[in-house]
Amino acid sequence: MSGKIRVLVGKPGLDGHDRGAKVIARAYRDAGMEVIYTGLHRTPEELARMAVEEDVDVVALSILSGAHGTLIPRFIDCFKKEKGTQDLDVLILAGGIIPEEDIPALKTAGVDEVFGPGTSTETIVDYTRSHLKRPVA
Repeated sequence: MSGKIRVLVGKPGLDGHDRGAKVIARAYRDAGMEVIYTGLHRTPEELARMAVEEDVDVVALSILSGAHGTLIPRFIDCFKKEKGTQDLDVLILAGGIIPEEDIPALKTAGVDEVFGPGTSTETIVDYTRSHLKRPVA
């Protein structure tokens, strides 16, 4: 693999807590990846548009508000529409306060992996590197 992995770190919805997202963004950056941090209060539509415009390899969404069951599937639907395909070649990750029982529905919607509180940044970075869906140019 050559080139830098491009990661969009997003905070969908009205959740105003972004410490975890900033920690993940820094971990990706420290691992040599190119990071686009979207800031707070983004709509799924905005995040989808940004992900396509930035041609990212990974989208990492952080949600602590409890709205993951609505916002993440909506993001994935918007992202597919923006890309014009049903088969995404981008790794979709979710993190935050997501109950175990909600994870299967998120994976069915298109999330590749969910990382909860206490997951080490090393684990997330290693997973990201080993599960990319397309070669990095």
